[in-house]
Order: sequence, then C-alpha cells, then structure tokens
Amino acid sequence: MGKLIGPASDFYRLRVTHLDLAEEPDFDWRDDVLWRTAPVEVPEERDVWIAEAVEIASGMVAARLDVFDDPDEARDFLAEVEEDLGDLTKSQFEAAWLEPAADAGADSD
Repeated sequence: MGKLIGPASDFYRLRVTHLDLAEEPDFDWRDDVLWRTAPVEVPEERDVWIAEAVEIASGMVAARLDVFDDPDEARDFLAEVEEDLGDLTKSQFEAAWLEPAADAGADSD
C-alpha cells in the first residue's frame, strides 16, 4: 500500500478530554436513605485534561499529545498544535507531534 499524502487536517483532528481521577465515584450521601456509613476519608480529587490527536477515518486516538492539570493550559497547547495541523502535511505533522508523543508514551511504560 502506498503512503498517503496531503494536509494533516485531512487526516487528523484534535481534542481535549477532561478526566476526573477521583479515587472513588461521586455519590450524594443522604442520611435519610443511607444503608451504610459514609466514608470516613474524603477521596483525593484530581482533574486532568488530555490533549489528543484523533484519526478522522477511524475515530481512534492516534496519539496522546500531553496531559495538563489546568484546562487553560490544555486549550493554549491545543491552539498551538491546531496551527501546525492547518499548516503542515500529514507526514510533517506526524514527525512533529505524533512520533514524539509515541516515544514519550513508550518511555513512561
């Protein structure tokens, strides 16, 4: 199969996913219907925002570009990547963003 060429925006789209990393699910504890005791410890709350490149054809995540604790930082980063998505070819975009993200992911395993 030949190599596909063209603008990166024809092959990828970008998104930020908000993920709640709380240790336990959020429940509203009501004393009038409670059949067990409320948890003694309050689980640590942590929200993260994940910047991802998604393949348009399959809808699958091509690469997790970065993870942020602040939504504004995630949106600023995505705006920077969005510029490259519009300006670069598919292979240039993959070399600039997807391959380094894949290498970083392999290092963290």
